[in-house]
Amino acid sequence: MPTAGDQHAAPEHRDAAAPAGRYGSSGSRQDRGLKITGAVLGALLLTFIGWAGISYIGGQTVTGELTGFTVLSDTEVEVTVQVRKSAGTGAVCTVRSQAFDGLEVGRADFRFEEDGDTVHRAHTLRTTARATSAELLSCDAAGD
Repeated sequence: MPTAGDQHAAPEHRDAAAPAGRYGSSGSRQDRGLKITGAVLGALLLTFIGWAGISYIGGQTVTGELTGFTVLSDTEVEVTVQVRKSAGTGAVCTVRSQAFDGLEVGRADFRFEEDGDTVHRAHTLRTTARATSAELLSCDAAGD
């Protein structure tokens, strides 16, 4: 029976490696392969996003902006539209107007055939009731 003065010998500390094949390989080759695969996929994703952005921006030959509107009467609204396009290209912009309750009371397409690359012009939009707003829906290159 051990007495209080007896001390147990501390177990010997061994620097033994894990048995080979028991826990798999160290994985440095697998980790490197995953990192390379991730880098390639990331580069492909960034390339696709850049290509899509450039295609979208480059594909827009006509852009427009509604710069203001004035309600002239219960049946007319004057809208001012600025269009940016390539010189020599025509444009068609669609504008709509809404009443206080949100119902559409007018819609029209306006053509911009001027030769310059920026055109800023006012148009009169006829309405079926008093309008409280005007909105530019789209601007596209004019088809002949």
